[in-house]
Amino acid sequence: MPPHVDLVIVFKTTTITLSKQQAREDAAKAEQQYSKLLTTLKQAGFLATGRRGQKDGELVILVSSPPRTLASLVHRERHSDFLSGLPTSSILEATKSFEDGPLSAAERIRLIHSHIVSLPQDGGLGIAPQSDDWKYVDSIMPLHDSQFNHAWLKVWTTTQFSSTKVDAVREQFGDSVALYFTFLSTYFKALIFPAIVGAGFWYLGQPYSPIYSAILVGWSVTFVEYWRIRERVLGLRWGTSGSLKVERYRPDFTPGVPWWKKELRVLASVPVTILFTGLLGCLMTGIFMLEAFVSMLYTGPAHMVLQTLSPAILFTLLVPRVLRSHLARAKSFTAWENHAHQSSYESSLAIKTFTLSACVSYFNLILSAIVYVPFGDNITGWVQQQIYTGGSLIARDVPVTAEFIDEKEVVGVWNLTDVEKARSRLNPKRLQEQMFAFMVTNQVINTLTEVVVPYVIRKVKEYKAEKADKAAGGDGKKKKVAFEDEVKGGTESDMETKEDREFLEKVRLESARPVYDVFGDYNEMVTQFGYVVMWSAIWPLAGVAALINNLIEIRSDAFKVTNLTRRPIPLRTDTIGPWLESLTFITWFAAVTNAALVYLYDGSSHDGATTALLVPSAATDGAAVTASTLDIAIKRQLLFKAALIALGASHGFIIVRGVIKHILEMMFWKGSPELHQAEINAKEVKAKYLNSVDSAVSEKGVASGEVAPIEEEGAKTFWSYDEGLDEIRKAAKDA
Repeated sequence: MPPHVDLVIVFKTTTITLSKQQAREDAAKAEQQYSKLLTTLKQAGFLATGRRGQKDGELVILVSSPPRTLASLVHRERHSDFLSGLPTSSILEATKSFEDGPLSAAERIRLIHSHIVSLPQDGGLGIAPQSDDWKYVDSIMPLHDSQFNHAWLKVWTTTQFSSTKVDAVREQFGDSVALYFTFLSTYFKALIFPAIVGAGFWYLGQPYSPIYSAILVGWSVTFVEYWRIRERVLGLRWGTSGSLKVERYRPDFTPGVPWWKKELRVLASVPVTILFTGLLGCLMTGIFMLEAFVSMLYTGPAHMVLQTLSPAILFTLLVPRVLRSHLARAKSFTAWENHAHQSSYESSLAIKTFTLSACVSYFNLILSAIVYVPFGDNITGWVQQQIYTGGSLIARDVPVTAEFIDEKEVVGVWNLTDVEKARSRLNPKRLQEQMFAFMVTNQVINTLTEVVVPYVIRKVKEYKAEKADKAAGGDGKKKKVAFEDEVKGGTESDMETKEDREFLEKVRLESARPVYDVFGDYNEMVTQFGYVVMWSAIWPLAGVAALINNLIEIRSDAFKVTNLTRRPIPLRTDTIGPWLESLTFITWFAAVTNAALVYLYDGSSHDGATTALLVPSAATDGAAVTASTLDIAIKRQLLFKAALIALGASHGFIIVRGVIKHILEMMFWKGSPELHQAEINAKEVKAKYLNSVDSAVSEKGVASGEVAPIEEEGAKTFWSYDEGLDEIRKAAKDA
């Protein structure tokens, strides 16, 4: 039977060096820190031993906690929870045995990991990976339970997610991962309603329907407010409600910084975020103009390549660079803000990153809705004029017509001889095509790049490594540095069994995997939610596409967690954090965008000319939307009215949200079994505490329930006389 290992510490024995002298000094420092690490762990009551790692210059330190050490950690946390007001039914006895494993695997790993990495002022060991004091400690990870992973995936391929299964996920991976899969499952079930309604409106051929948009906004508010309550219910059920009160300090936290300095640092990041948002907006506007207008007028060499590939190439080359640059600066600013706890750090980082992520996701749709469709013909004419006149001020006010161009000499690769023909290439169904690309094509590509491609790459690497190992005679790689408790010679000891060697190989393979983080998965789901609630009035089948995608997503994410990444480190949490606020903001913005889209494109509120311009279905397929239909002044007036209607919708949203929130509170929170049980548990704990206080007082000389004797003589005379009955009888006689 392989040894029980709670955590694995990946230790890098070498860093980037430039000379042999530096390499020797580096190795000496690594050996010193390695010895210090083992000493610190063993003095804290842990079992620890080192083995060679997956690569040269890498070690894996296996850590296990004896029952006595674990009991001490549990006892300390239960007392901390009680003092901080977290829901609990009893205080753990100090003598309670843990040999029978009453703790879940996730709780065990979380307690040990938290004790190792937390700061000494929080009672921890302060072994923070890649910190100044532990720069050779690369990372800390738990090991996967292969038996559970196999059973979990097998069950999920045939049945649906339930509360029983989420409890099993929580016991294995902790609150954070369980909360994500609960959110994903709840969101998937909630999507059934808009999918059915959207399919009905699509079948009836009614995009931009005010009824569908109103239903959609109401559904989005209901879902977000229901999830807000669901979080609280789960927090009570799991005993994590208010867990932020007992959150440990971040290893990088510097105490003593005044609050106003922290706030100024937070404000300092705002101009940077605005700058990157503006840069990204300008970049995407340029790509949009190239794709939508300039490429239609170009008729020179490789014009088909320019029209189809150049926007995608520019987007791929430029946009990710801007996002990576912003992410690096966002992390730097967030670290500089000196957040005391990891939850506030992640919240601040999520706000910064989601701002640009939303810009990338929704900006093209915004441009198409308020620029391409209303002003596409005018912009096409302006582009033709700029190309033909070269931007000269003299000819800028001259209308560009076919007759005007025919009078001049036309040289070049631009289609300027037929204005109406160029305008006829405007795509009146661009919004629907964009929604299809975002909701179907992009999500298929995302699943492939997130799950399929990493799995294939890993299998190829494992095959090559196995082949190379066989070619080398099965000796494997040699380590560069050996320390005193390691096995000499680069191979496992003869005392280790075949089962032990297989276990160590499993450790090395898992240490080579990337770290799993729910941040990206939440970002993906929140972005998808935005597409459904803000833009599916354009293409009502968006809800159906999201439902099908999430049916696959909930299983592909489970496969990713169990087979493609390291086992997540369990985290204690009672909320999805900043993503809930992002969902709330999206529901408000959905009310604004749906009101504007319905006014502009529904057609029932405008005359026939406006409908022909703004509603693609009002024109024949491929028909041109000409500039003579409406002039720019009328279009601007329409947009101004749409903005006013959107403003009114934002105020109406506040009222609707308040009503829905009140109804859901009464239905799912007030009188819920979890709330009732939490109140009972709180009373039990207080009663036990008071009983313990009464017992202590009794031991000091006052028996429980015993009345202290009256010592004053005057008091006896006063309390022995009563005239109440005499007064009552006197009143009866007088009557």
